[in-house]
Amino acid sequence: MDAQHCKMNGDSFQESTYTEEPSNKNGVISLIFSLKEEVGALAKVLRTFEEKGINLTHIESRPSRLNKDEYEFFINLEGKNVPALDKIIKSLRNDIGVTVHELSRTKKKDTVPWFPRSIQELDRFANQILSYGAELDADHPGFKDPVYRARRKEFADIAYNYRHGQPIPRVTYTEEEKKTWGTVFRELKNLYPTHACYEHNHVFPLLEKYCGYREDNIPQLEDVSKFLQTCTGFRLRPVAGLLSSRDFLAGLAFRVFHSTQYIRHASKPMYTPEPDICHELLGHVPLFADPSFAQFSQEIGLASLGAPDDFIEKLATVYWFTVEFGLCKEGDSLKAYGAGLLSSFGELQYCLSGKPEIRPLVLENTSVQKYSVTEFQPTYFVAESFNDAKEKLSNNFSNLKQIYKPVSCWGLQRAWNNSSDHLFPFSSPFYNSVVMQISVIPRYLNLNVSAMELTILQQRRLRIRAAKPQLHSAGYLLFF
Repeated sequence: MDAQHCKMNGDSFQESTYTEEPSNKNGVISLIFSLKEEVGALAKVLRTFEEKGINLTHIESRPSRLNKDEYEFFINLEGKNVPALDKIIKSLRNDIGVTVHELSRTKKKDTVPWFPRSIQELDRFANQILSYGAELDADHPGFKDPVYRARRKEFADIAYNYRHGQPIPRVTYTEEEKKTWGTVFRELKNLYPTHACYEHNHVFPLLEKYCGYREDNIPQLEDVSKFLQTCTGFRLRPVAGLLSSRDFLAGLAFRVFHSTQYIRHASKPMYTPEPDICHELLGHVPLFADPSFAQFSQEIGLASLGAPDDFIEKLATVYWFTVEFGLCKEGDSLKAYGAGLLSSFGELQYCLSGKPEIRPLVLENTSVQKYSVTEFQPTYFVAESFNDAKEKLSNNFSNLKQIYKPVSCWGLQRAWNNSSDHLFPFSSPFYNSVVMQISVIPRYLNLNVSAMELTILQQRRLRIRAAKPQLHSAGYLLFF
């Protein structure tokens, strides 16, 4: 991550910047700035952009989490006049006293996109949602319902204020919300024994026993997250709406699943135009408790880190046809393991009805397959097993020829400074991250695995030994 030492309101700080997927051909620059709640303060800032010919394409606000008398603003700008923008940011800081954080700029040639090096850095993009959140499109079932819209804002505020390491706030769901959940829960549970894969059906009773999965109760994300952590090291994190593919997949690399907390509108309990808590808890969560599926999901996330945009697009398509809408073989039968299927009463029946086209999972073909986000899929892909899908994904990394600069190995350096050996529990999510990084990232980046040695100590411990001169040249990314 590039960093520049700057002055902000008279104090020295480190300004971090990173690049994201451009949303148009000219690129987009994103900024977050905070202002004191004063008459005309925002108008003064916006006038500065207007005078320099910088067009704003999006703006949203929220109360500051740090200072009660301030508001934070998130804006997207057209990236046509970068020199002028540099002057504007300097003027806002020095002349107006605005606190400004630059989030993104259009990528230059051969620039490696920013990606999180630690799980805490997921905080930096978790609120950069693409759609929905507290705002709804005109075709959303709840668009004209002021009560539902106000309720969605409550959920959005929870997600916006959440930071890694905090317990996920508990929600008191209304009777109407629980009734909607109950309708979906009842209909889907009746289908699971005949339509869902073994892994889903194996975990579901455990969720009923330990996490409050019932027809008359919507489980709390915090309880479910703790359960997943004991199973596979996966954890949930509240999110207000849809993230970009790059940001969402980056979370999976740390075994973090960004989960919505709101529920679909009561007028259409069997339909939602966006992910909701029914989709997350009934579709995704059971499989994240399975070790093989958890590794497969993390491997997709690891593959996304620092990858070019075209590869992110292919990886997101693979995710769509596997984690969201995947089928797998069980003996002579086909079963659903994709969350989009396991949370949709209609499509769960349709996908196994013999009507859609069924193809074997071949990533070269799957990654370029077109798909619909508003209708049942005309085509589904079948994996032999989760392990089969995971192995195919790993082998496919060798097709990526992009050359990357070495990644700063801050975690391993810290371990070296403290001791030549770094120990942590064999069952912890850190263990899983390291194992996946050693097995995946070297192939992905064409690095030499011999740069470090893995030795399993005792029964539940892992030791990483590394020669200090090799740390800087290997470019390994490890999460400590």
